[in-house]
Amino acid sequence: MKKFVFIGLLAVTATVVGQEKGTVSGGFESNAQWYLNDKTLYDEYHNSTVHPEDPLRSNNYLFVNYKIKNWTFGIQGEAYEQQALLNYNPKYKDANVATYFAQFKNDKIDVTAGYFYEQFGSGLLLRTWEDRALGINNALRGLRFIYKPTKYFTLKTLFGQQRTGFDVSEGKIYGVDAELMLSDVFKFEKDELSFGLTYVGRDEKPTVVNPNYSSLTNSFAGRLNFVHDSFYISTEYDFKSKDAVVQVPTQIDNNLIKPGSALLLNLGYSKKGFGVDGTFRRLENMNFFSERSAGGNKYNNLIMNYLPSLTKQHHYNLANIYVYQAQPGVLITDVSLVKAGEIGGQLDVFYNFKKGTALGGKYGTKVALNYAEYHGLGGDYYLFSPQDYQTEFMGFGKKYFSDANIEITKKWSDRTQSGFSFINQYYDKKYLEGGKGIIYTNIAGAETTYKYSKNNSVRVQAEHMWANIDKKNWASLLTEFNFGTKYSLYVSDMYNYGNDDAKLRTHYYGIGNSYRYKSTRISLAYGRQRGGLVCVGGVCRNVPESTGLSLSLNTSF
Repeated sequence: MKKFVFIGLLAVTATVVGQEKGTVSGGFESNAQWYLNDKTLYDEYHNSTVHPEDPLRSNNYLFVNYKIKNWTFGIQGEAYEQQALLNYNPKYKDANVATYFAQFKNDKIDVTAGYFYEQFGSGLLLRTWEDRALGINNALRGLRFIYKPTKYFTLKTLFGQQRTGFDVSEGKIYGVDAELMLSDVFKFEKDELSFGLTYVGRDEKPTVVNPNYSSLTNSFAGRLNFVHDSFYISTEYDFKSKDAVVQVPTQIDNNLIKPGSALLLNLGYSKKGFGVDGTFRRLENMNFFSERSAGGNKYNNLIMNYLPSLTKQHHYNLANIYVYQAQPGVLITDVSLVKAGEIGGQLDVFYNFKKGTALGGKYGTKVALNYAEYHGLGGDYYLFSPQDYQTEFMGFGKKYFSDANIEITKKWSDRTQSGFSFINQYYDKKYLEGGKGIIYTNIAGAETTYKYSKNNSVRVQAEHMWANIDKKNWASLLTEFNFGTKYSLYVSDMYNYGNDDAKLRTHYYGIGNSYRYKSTRISLAYGRQRGGLVCVGGVCRNVPESTGLSLSLNTSF
């Protein structure tokens, strides 16, 4: 029945927009996978990979927007056939209308009814967004009103319930955000100065008997941004009122009621050829979900705020095996494993050696340095009678992760350019994954792109990882051919040759190609998927080991 409703609504939409005088836009995306049995791809228990029930699966998205004068109407349908791709939220199933909205917007007023996406400040209290690769769509269904009476003041108010599958959350979200451009008020000529205040409330009826917490959780934030010539600084502080802690997914702890807080500071200096940027962040008990029991779920389902890992986003494959994820939650299980958040940051420095200098050469040389380090919060943790903790605001506890790296980019000629990287990582697997041991890695990577004609090129990327424990050493090689802007082909292999277990010395091979025509792109690939985290912008999704054939289609109109 849902399929017929889905098809019917899309047909009605297409008919209406075709008859009216306005602008129609939209797109279609399909990501399909055919999972295959693989007798030589083993898990840690030496079980070979077996395809899941319904081995042929696809995630499909069709959206249509219609704009006429100050009005915009939109609808998105989704179909997951025969099921969603592995490790996507199980609530994504069958076919149905997923989101829809109507929006009126002019110079001063912006009103949206239906599903919408919004972010207050840096997103530490509220950010809704869609990322199909991660299986995230946490749009709010309700009403949003934005009022901008002058160019220097913006007021946002909203109410909604968060999307989960094709339904919405039990919890209700309220929000108010105000931003004032003080530099416009005081007519600064060179400097930019803005100030913002945020309120977000989550109201969910308690699901435990005799709750020790309120149904309404209130959160507040203030932020300040300043830019002067090449210098900039921004800061935000967030506070979340006392609420029940969720240490184990779906289990609300009625005896551990704690507030949460976050502090974010970013400052830097940038001019042509040189830049430095520093970020500091402290999170304490900052998991925030529209339903309390969703805390800690592995699908990022019903997540209200945006807490990406603030580390370098590496483009080398091996550097993303031991990838850091933000640690905002509380866990008090035993003396050797206690945490209530994270504290740390990263520093970026880049410098371009000018053309014609000794290090710059004929075409110049770019050097980028990055260092990131994160710890648990220092303080006192009490495991019994009852469980509790008291943190030190600037206390650095157990070290979780560090990443020190250098990247050099060098152009040798009009046809050839190379890049070199060296990365050193510290990864506490027990605290970050629940595994064992501290992993030290050194990763070396090099790549070269050669243009053998005006529109055609080949790129080769080689990597090696040295690791002290766990799966130990890896090697990786990727070759990519680009034929103009329309067609590309790649062949790759990641080999875990250093694994102590001979059966787990696996080749994760792959071959694929893509073709682009105007606004349409289609790709086909075959190979093995390494089990672990797949991350986009510092937010991750866990994927299983698999072998198969994948097909992707993306088009817009």
